[in-house]
Amino acid sequence: MFRTRLLSGIILVILALALIFTGGSVLAGTLFLISVIAFLELTKATGVGIHEKKLNGLEITGVVLTLLYYIGLYIAVLGVEEYDTSVIYYALGAGIIVSLLVYMFVYVFAFPKFKAVNVMKAFFEMVYAPVLLSFIYMIREGFGDGIYLIWLVFLCSWGSDTCAYCVGVLIGKHKMAPKLSPKKSIEGAVGGVAGAAVLFGLYTNYVINPYSTGALQLNWVSAMCLGAVGALLSMVGDLAASAIKRDHDIKDYGKLIPGHGGIMDRFDSVIVAAPLIFIGLTVIGAL
Repeated sequence: MFRTRLLSGIILVILALALIFTGGSVLAGTLFLISVIAFLELTKATGVGIHEKKLNGLEITGVVLTLLYYIGLYIAVLGVEEYDTSVIYYALGAGIIVSLLVYMFVYVFAFPKFKAVNVMKAFFEMVYAPVLLSFIYMIREGFGDGIYLIWLVFLCSWGSDTCAYCVGVLIGKHKMAPKLSPKKSIEGAVGGVAGAAVLFGLYTNYVINPYSTGALQLNWVSAMCLGAVGALLSMVGDLAASAIKRDHDIKDYGKLIPGHGGIMDRFDSVIVAAPLIFIGLTVIGAL
C-alpha cells in the first residue's frame, strides 16, 4: 500500500510539474477535467447523484456550467494586465451568479423532480470544486510571474501536510479533531503551519525574488505570514472534506488515484489554499 501510494504521489508531482510549466489552454483543459471529476465525486458522496454510470439533470447541469465557466475564465485571463486581476473577479462573480440562476431555473422547471436540498448541494459542490480549483489557473496565467507564484499553493497544502505529518509522528500527542481525523495532532498542526511559513520564506528569497520579472517583490515577513495562514486554511479544507465523508459514511471519494482515493481525497487542501494565495498575492500586488 505504501509503495503504491508513493508511486502515485511521484507521478502526480511529475504531472503537476509538466502542467504548470506548460500552462495556457493545456492547464485550463486539464483543470476542467479534474474539476468535473471532483464535482461528480461530491455529487455521488452526498447523494445528489444516485447512479454510478448515469448522470442526472443536476449533474449534467454542473458539468455544462463548469465547461462554460472555464471557457469564460480562459477568455477573461487573456485580457488581464500585469497584476490587474479585476477582469478575473468579474468572470468569477459572473460564473457563480449565472450558476445559481441556472440551478434555480432547473429546479423550477423540473419541479418536483429534484428536491430543494439536492439543488442546493449541487450548487455548493459546483462552487466548492470547479470554482475553487480554477484559482490554480488564475494564479498561473493571471499574474506575470505565475510560473513561480503557483508553487506557493502546493507549498502551503502538500508542503505543510508533509511537515505536519513529520512533526506529528515525532512528538504528536494531543488529538486535534479525533472524530474527523484521529491521526492528526495539535503538535502536527503547529509544525505544519510553522513549516509552511519557513518554506514560503525560503522560496520567496531564493526563487521568486531572484528569478521573477520584478513586478511583484515579496518580503520574507509577508511571505511567511501568507504561508502560515494558507497552511491553516489548508488543514481546514482537509478536515472539511473529511467531515463530508464522515457525514455520508464513505471512506474515499473515489478510486482514481491508487493509494490516495479520488481527486477530492488528494486535492482537498489545495482547493482551499488556491483562492487564499490568489487573494493574498492580489492584495500584496496592489500595495
